[in-house]
Amino acid sequence: MRDKENIEALIKLKPDIIGFIYSPDSKRFVGYDFEFPKIDNIQKAGVFVNSRLDLIFTQASKNTLDIIQLHGDESPEMCKNLKDSGFYIIKVFRIGPNFSFFPIESYLDSCDAFLFDTDGKTPGGNGYHFDWKILDNYPFSKEFFLSGGLGPEDALEIKRLKHPLLTGIDVNSRFEIQPGVKNIENLKQFIHDIRE
Repeated sequence: MRDKENIEALIKLKPDIIGFIYSPDSKRFVGYDFEFPKIDNIQKAGVFVNSRLDLIFTQASKNTLDIIQLHGDESPEMCKNLKDSGFYIIKVFRIGPNFSFFPIESYLDSCDAFLFDTDGKTPGGNGYHFDWKILDNYPFSKEFFLSGGLGPEDALEIKRLKHPLLTGIDVNSRFEIQPGVKNIENLKQFIHDIRE
């Protein structure tokens, strides 16, 4: 998100987390000099894709980020470095036709949670689902977030997912008016449907 009025409207809906994308290649790039509106009692996540460690630390400190979400090819060592600095680390894994959970094992000690997204042309925001049945075979005890083309019509199906380690959902492109600007009415209804 990068429009202050849109962010302020979203704050009123009281989501658990608001994400800001720090990838210059993304059409949702917030910019490195974005001035945040006041955000209280909502966690701020910075989304990075193959960024340098010093850049992540700079943006996280400057913008008082609580969560670092890593969408690229970041190593377990890099994740651990950030985690040891006090950030909640979410490592993203993209699920495609030949996906396997086993390469994720090397990240178990260096991340706080995983996020499963649909494999697509870009790292996130592709607008379509992966087959959620694959989560039935999730072999680890670490909590995870669900992402990948989640839209307003998915609330009921998401609520039917009873996986004990599913800790949250990440919505993006299907709730946008334009890149980086959310449809507040759709989000309001969705949050209500998920929480009721």
